[in-house]
Amino acid sequence: MGKLGFIGLGIMGRPMAENLLKGGQQVMVSDLNEAVVEELRKQGAESGSYTDLAKACDIIFTILPTGAIVQEVLFGENGVASALRPGQVVCDMSSVTPGESQTCYRRLKEMGVGFVDAPVSGGEPGAIAGTLAIMCGGDQADFDRLMPAFQCMGSSALLIGGPGAGSVTKLANQIIVNLNIAAVSEALVLATKAGVDPMKVYRAIRGGLAGSTVLDAKAPMMCARNFKPGGTIRVNHKDIKNVLATAHEIDVPLPLTAELFEIQQALKVSGHMDDDHAGYVQYFEQLAGVEVRSEAQ
Repeated sequence: MGKLGFIGLGIMGRPMAENLLKGGQQVMVSDLNEAVVEELRKQGAESGSYTDLAKACDIIFTILPTGAIVQEVLFGENGVASALRPGQVVCDMSSVTPGESQTCYRRLKEMGVGFVDAPVSGGEPGAIAGTLAIMCGGDQADFDRLMPAFQCMGSSALLIGGPGAGSVTKLANQIIVNLNIAAVSEALVLATKAGVDPMKVYRAIRGGLAGSTVLDAKAPMMCARNFKPGGTIRVNHKDIKNVLATAHEIDVPLPLTAELFEIQQALKVSGHMDDDHAGYVQYFEQLAGVEVRSEAQ
């Protein structure tokens, strides 16, 4: 499928690029963190500037912190778009708003360049394992060209609709994931305050209707007080802000998500933005005056 460009080697991007290399793909990387770029070079990647990638690669992936950064990397001075040619494809795997994805699609389409928005779910563990769920918006032909790369990075990739559809799906995903984590937090605080071991509560309920991937991933972290980030509150705060902005534009009330945003704001004030989002439990602990902890690991 030709050489692949990959821009953004953070918590998610680095293992995704590594999995492309493991899958036998030719990869050229770019990131502001030169030490991480060097690590990828040791694994067989080439490196270069944004324009170097645009000149050398048929397909370019980006996974960056915000939509504004994506726009700057693509369309800023000496950005990717300054050296693109008709027939190339850009795939943005960042979590951004649908409007931002549609803007990228329109601007690149005018240049004869394809664009697919393809945000992911699965967090750092899924990125490392190559089991991400990849949700896509764009044109079928461009999606089909990306599939060999998606198969290196994820366990599923689905074209949901036109430009922006992937980003809409990621917003829906983030509502469910984050509210689920908050519900787990609230439940384990209740159990702890009532004098019951929260880890044993988790084990008792995980096989029933309350069971979920989120419960299995986050309840043990809460009970072990392990808030080392796979997905930070900071990143999810940005995502929920995007959810609410999009919902307000199309007149969809989201009362539970709005309350979650305020919980995130409280955690921001108390200095927990760089904790894993299992750290939501700390908000509920503060309300109840109790700390979720278990010896039954």
